Amino acid sequence: MDGDASTGDTVHEIYHVGLRNQHALEMSAIELCERQIERIENYPEMKLRLQQHLVESREQAKRLEAILARHDSSTSSLKNTVTAVMGNMAALLHVPASDEILKNTFANYAFEHFEIAAYTSLISMAEKIGDTASIAPLQQSLAEEKSMGEFIQSQIVPTTARFMELTRAGATAGI
Repeated sequence: MDGDASTGDTVHEIYHVGLRNQHALEMSAIELCERQIERIENYPEMKLRLQQHLVESREQAKRLEAILARHDSSTSSLKNTVTAVMGNMAALLHVPASDEILKNTFANYAFEHFEIAAYTSLISMAEKIGDTASIAPLQQSLAEEKSMGEFIQSQIVPTTARFMELTRAGATAGI
């Protein structure tokens, strides 16, 4: 049953929808990372890790595309377009805020945990339908998301402290 592309099977279709949804989510993550990287000036650790995660997110999207192709399915252009626009809008919503870096950090933390849940679910689905070829790539993506989530969590206190220091000094603190 490895890589079975039974498109008429409801369980397989649920899995394919989940893969397309995750691909769209990765496209949104790419947009979010790109917008934030463009704006970060005073938080070099965060900028560097976002740059690394941007590369990871692009690879995750490619992994999902390969899995979908193996199942004779494709990404959803509409979902990708909508989520890319939403990613840009989400990044832009925090721009006028003086505490943009804090809001981005909180949003990124929540976003990473959403992705962790989605990849965990996809792995469970892959196991359920017997798509053993997809488990390792999905687990790799899950590990990358967990690593990014842990990094962001470790940066909440230092980012907050730096934001407060910069604000107190009258410097650009937001981003």
